[in-house]
Amino acid sequence: MHRSRDRFLTTHTGSLPRPEDLIKMMYAKEEGVPVDPVALAARVKTAVAELVGKQAASGVDLINDGEMSKPSYATYIKDRLDGFGGTGNTFVYQDVHEFPALEKKVFGDPGRSRRKTPACNAPIAVRDREAPIVDADNLKAALASVKATGGFMSAASPGVVSLFFRNDYYKDFESYIYAIADAMRYEYEIVAKAGLVLQIDCPDLGMGRHIQYADLSLPEFRKRAQLHVEALNHAVANIPAEQLRMHVCWGNYEGPHHRDVPMADIVDIVFGARPNAISFEAANPRHAHEWALFETVKLPDGKVLIPGVLESKSNFIEHPELIAQRIGRYAKLVGRENVIAGSDCGYGTWVGQAAVDPQVVFAKLQAMAEGAAIASKQFWK
Repeated sequence: MHRSRDRFLTTHTGSLPRPEDLIKMMYAKEEGVPVDPVALAARVKTAVAELVGKQAASGVDLINDGEMSKPSYATYIKDRLDGFGGTGNTFVYQDVHEFPALEKKVFGDPGRSRRKTPACNAPIAVRDREAPIVDADNLKAALASVKATGGFMSAASPGVVSLFFRNDYYKDFESYIYAIADAMRYEYEIVAKAGLVLQIDCPDLGMGRHIQYADLSLPEFRKRAQLHVEALNHAVANIPAEQLRMHVCWGNYEGPHHRDVPMADIVDIVFGARPNAISFEAANPRHAHEWALFETVKLPDGKVLIPGVLESKSNFIEHPELIAQRIGRYAKLVGRENVIAGSDCGYGTWVGQAAVDPQVVFAKLQAMAEGAAIASKQFWK
């Protein structure tokens, strides 16, 4: 994991807007319409190159593939693992459910309404061993043509897979999540062996509270979240901690979020995960205040924070001075070398998701780079 040595580095959460023609191809694939696999693979590769170039032009230091090959950050695993073929899962977002009109709006977006989440109904095993290799090769090829500090790739955590895909096969939850962890280990290690930083997406530790575990008490939820982290640590045991980062969030949707579990109630569990760097929401109205948590909570040695300094659901382009202020709050509390600027969440969480205009996305990233430069002048004189 690259660390800030003489300036604040910038990155983002992972997903970025996909080109319109790729969206149409991926919609067709999700809906069972025949799609030429060679043509799809070729378009994914060129899309990665385009997105890497746009990130570099926007001043992003730690760049990824924008998740161009995936229908979403989590549901892509149904295409790579055996064992998922049961009836589709249903979800109740506790916060949105209290506002029926809003609930209908949120779940009617083109990307979310098309997602496929078949239950686990058979033993889980790796089916497509080539997909993560191709993803890594595409990113490395694109990175070779730009100036970047480093590259990363994201992958679903065992916990978030268990959130989206119901268990109808394994005898109990612990058996299920460890089966997922054992299967996902292959993809994790492929990314690491390619020399890239691996980001594990863990919204289960935040969003899982008001979706998967809404009926549990806080102590019961914490116990289950701890099991999620233990399964994750098992899956990445062979990867150096400094080559790992994780993303924690409360759901990338424009809802009330008044049921979000506070960061204070999970931070110790998050710190128990092996990844050195922790990306988390810190710009939106529900979590922007939580920087103050680090006035009393000590950052463990070796850990790096990647607070979101950009909202991921708003077309407002944050002012660079505001971004510099957000970076500075964390730098003063945990040390300038332990802070990297990031985004709250992704800008293309599902294929076709378009809460933020694609052009605005890259304007936001450019503003982040400008804000990081301002903060760097303040902290490295």
